[in-house]
Amino acid sequence: MTDDDTRARLADARLYLCTDARSERGDLEDFLHAALAGGVDVVQLRDKSLDVARELELQALVARVAAEHGALWAVNDRADVASLVGAPVVHMGQGDLPTAAVRTLLGDGPALGRSTHGAAQAAAADADPGVDYFCVGPLWATPTKPGRAAVGLDLLREVAATDPATPWFAIGGIDADRLDAVLDAGATRVVVVRAITRAPDPERAARELAERLAG
Repeated sequence: MTDDDTRARLADARLYLCTDARSERGDLEDFLHAALAGGVDVVQLRDKSLDVARELELQALVARVAAEHGALWAVNDRADVASLVGAPVVHMGQGDLPTAAVRTLLGDGPALGRSTHGAAQAAAADADPGVDYFCVGPLWATPTKPGRAAVGLDLLREVAATDPATPWFAIGGIDADRLDAVLDAGATRVVVVRAITRAPDPERAARELAERLAG
């Protein structure tokens, strides 16, 4: 369904970073270099404040830096943007385009991720041949998803017990202090935001998480 190399790299990925454009700091490129040098496997630019022209510009930056570090990069929500920038990975929420529509627009090439917030949604994503990975969460309430109720670790345990065939990531409020609980609940891959974006030393923060995920 998708590029075999991208799919294999997603299966091997352990640390997935979502970041905004860091417009106030003006340091997106330096930040990306630091985080990716620390061991981030997949990076996604997710910033609802960007207009399309600016997003296209910044996605090109993300693509270039990710390529320098041999990492994957993902576009969030926007199949049109993903098509224009040739993204290897595109991520959709539950309220975004369904799988068939994404494939109609983008073809079979890009890997497709899907957010899930309950056991039934996770099972549906795992059973969908057009979905290449899915995320389970948010485990804890997080300001990056205002109004989204936390699902807690019990859902993580429930999903892990089904031993999904599709690669899946835990997401939502995960940081260094909570990582052991996430791993104990059965996850082997995580998506983080503030654990790296708010870190005084993003490279060090990423390296600590990556090393612990590697076991």
